[in-house]
Amino acid sequence: MNAPSDEQLVAYLDGEIAEDYRRQLDAAIADDPLLNLRVQWLNRSSLPYRTAYDELAQQAPLDRLQARLDAIPSPENPGLSRRWFVGAAAATLIAGGVLADRLFLGWQVQQTHEWRGLVGDYMALYGPQTLDHLPADEATQRAQLRTVDARMGLSLSPAVLKLPGAEFKRAQMLEYDGVPIAQIVYLDARHRPLALCVTRSNSGSRPLEHESRHGMNVVYWTEREHAWMLIGHDAPAALADKAKLLKSRISA
Repeated sequence: MNAPSDEQLVAYLDGEIAEDYRRQLDAAIADDPLLNLRVQWLNRSSLPYRTAYDELAQQAPLDRLQARLDAIPSPENPGLSRRWFVGAAAATLIAGGVLADRLFLGWQVQQTHEWRGLVGDYMALYGPQTLDHLPADEATQRAQLRTVDARMGLSLSPAVLKLPGAEFKRAQMLEYDGVPIAQIVYLDARHRPLALCVTRSNSGSRPLEHESRHGMNVVYWTEREHAWMLIGHDAPAALADKAKLLKSRISA
């Protein structure tokens, strides 16, 4: 069977799918550890999000991710249901295209170093198929960026975010407890995920710095009220060039 969408898994958890498809999912979840982990996260979170597929299963830091998840207490007042978030997200952006990551639950109390670690854990679960189905027309991109701009106090456009050797695939908002995180995702020239993430910051402006996480390179910086992070499989110098280009355009 094809990899189920987050909406299908939420419907599975909420008992709102046909019995024959439920049996198919039961079997798939039993056979696929990564799919099983997706279902666990969705079941314990009040927000939807997507992970990647089988091809990265051996590389994904599943044990550490599960340990992080187990250490996070479930919210006492989860508020709106998972299905509300899935429906609202599909209505405001694109059906099946919005992710929200349980790993960002402790965002408000994490230091800068730690949030980059969480993003690295999350990106290690991405594969090309995660992004293959997404529309790439400019009208969709502009609609997604308007949502990001409104929430983050930015002024972004497809032209500002265009990168050489990378295809813009999606811009979306992640949020928990009122803390917004924007994620802009690309596929690079070798069909590997590349992501620009941004959240608000009060640490002032800081220059580009480098690190690596889960076999991916990272360039990060802060610009006035925002902290930025570019993570992907490019060589450090190539990724730094992309980060410099983005930084110069965003700051203009």
